[in-house]
Amino acid sequence: MAQRPRGTRDFLPDEMERRRHYEGVLRRRAETFGFREISTPIFEETELFVARSGPNIVEELYAFEDKGGRGISLRPELTAPAIRLYVNGMSNDPKPVKAFYFGQCFRYERPQSGRYREFFQFGAELIGGSGPESDAEVIALAAAMVRDLGLKNYKVRLGHIGVLRDRLASVGIPGDGMAEILQKLDKKAFDEARPILESRGVGDADIESIFGLVSTVGGPEVLSAVPGEIGEYMGRVLALLDAMGVGDVEVDLGVVRGLDYYTGIVFEMEAPALGAEKQICGGGSYALAEVFGGEPVFTTGFAIGFDRILLAMEKEGLEHPRKALRAYIVPVSDDVRVEAARIVASLRDAGISADIDLMDRKMGRALKHASSVGAEKAVIVGAKELSQGVATVRDMESGEQSEVPLDCLVDHFLS
Repeated sequence: MAQRPRGTRDFLPDEMERRRHYEGVLRRRAETFGFREISTPIFEETELFVARSGPNIVEELYAFEDKGGRGISLRPELTAPAIRLYVNGMSNDPKPVKAFYFGQCFRYERPQSGRYREFFQFGAELIGGSGPESDAEVIALAAAMVRDLGLKNYKVRLGHIGVLRDRLASVGIPGDGMAEILQKLDKKAFDEARPILESRGVGDADIESIFGLVSTVGGPEVLSAVPGEIGEYMGRVLALLDAMGVGDVEVDLGVVRGLDYYTGIVFEMEAPALGAEKQICGGGSYALAEVFGGEPVFTTGFAIGFDRILLAMEKEGLEHPRKALRAYIVPVSDDVRVEAARIVASLRDAGISADIDLMDRKMGRALKHASSVGAEKAVIVGAKELSQGVATVRDMESGEQSEVPLDCLVDHFLS
């Protein structure tokens, strides 16, 4: 028997209904913030992702040569394609450009709980707006999305890449030598960061000071450890977030998102229900357009791990509102099937979800099937009723029945 590839999933109708419902929640919220949807190809030139993340990323990609000998990869994330799209076709648009996107991504990794080789991201980018207002706008959007999904237990953690970069510079680490250290500090891998710092001539006292800074977490009072412009900037972002209804933001000076192109504010959202692997969203301000041949432009964005957040919601016991089939048409005999088809067509044309018995069931079995598929009402079509210009409408929950004139049937379901 043919099997699906490892690290992928099939989605049955109930799960697809759930996923589409929550996709819609995210899209509608993005639109209320003035963001518009974009879409990019499912594969890109491999060099796009190498330019963003470095050559080691190729080990994680589904990378191949096409028939023209070009290096192509299935996209492992959506930020790089979105900025490539901006450089190609939106760089002259009025600023800020506010775009969101949703789609499949692919990474060749070991599958585990909540992590797959094919997964889905929802993200947003605000391009061309600089300052704390733009950063707060994007973070507020991410928080509003998570709130709209119904997740109850989540946390927003705010940092600034400049905090650790300034501290590393003060102990003699050059800017082009920080990336490896920041990646270790971002993961709180102090045992791995220590020998790197020691090899760069950093003393024990300074190393402990750096580790202490990375471990500094709290409320706005934590900003006392961040003097100067960066502390003032973070304070402004916090004030704006509070004004926009995003409270209880945790200041975490160890949120560094260890990639070279991040330039300022960084943030993460986590769901404790997921245990150790609890991150559901990450983002910040960055410079990437120039890497792809565009003009430098201030950008703030984020990506939500759609599969991860659905898993967190499942662990919290959240259920989505099911779509009910409004009407199930039951022809009582063969001689009324043409008229029954006319009735189901009229309901569908009016935007009412309707199905009809296609298996020539007896009425009892047809009504039982209507109940099993979750129909709200059954429309029983019989020869006698048709001769009187009516159909019998049965409420599948209460069992109550009433005769409804055929020319009023659509209004009956719309009322």
